[in-house]
Amino acid sequence: MSDTISLSLWYPQLRMEALEEKLQQVLGQFALHGGEPGVFSVTVWPLNWREAASFQEVYGAGEHAARIDYAVMQALELFHPDDACEFQIGWSLWEKKEASEGDEGWVRHRRLVRVIAYGPEFDDGLWAQEGHIRIDFGVDEAFLQEGIRLDEKALRYIEENIRQLIALVEALQQETEPASRLLWSELGDSLATRLQQRLNPIS
Repeated sequence: MSDTISLSLWYPQLRMEALEEKLQQVLGQFALHGGEPGVFSVTVWPLNWREAASFQEVYGAGEHAARIDYAVMQALELFHPDDACEFQIGWSLWEKKEASEGDEGWVRHRRLVRVIAYGPEFDDGLWAQEGHIRIDFGVDEAFLQEGIRLDEKALRYIEENIRQLIALVEALQQETEPASRLLWSELGDSLATRLQQRLNPIS
């Protein structure tokens, strides 16, 4: 069963005026660890996730993507303590080609990662549970490849994806200096546990 992976970052006594710098630091690390240097889209949500977005801008991918500083500025221009802002940015991982695509090679596949910053009053202080900044990496399939047979080549690409994730997490720790961090999943099982279960049949 697919699960989603998120990273939560909490910062000591983070003030609203410091959020701009933290977001630029977080988003800037993606280009250094398998991602893109520009932002695909930004959305601002008022009060809670059930409300309609109060602001949204879709820039596009590649050369159409917005500079990080510009996207962050737009998101925070009218940002309130009871808002949350969501950025989408491209991040590429190795995935096996579908049979219809010809050979059985592996390709770098771009996915959109969500980077969410919570105002202190959004959804009754959701930041306390999910972090001042939360990164939603999406489904864990790229790290487990549960639909294919594990051979030496597959293991090599899975390992590279995991190394890329770990490198990004460690860089975010070093560059943004959170007081605490948590890599977690919606179903509650750790990625390490699911990896062990996946690899056991061939060990």
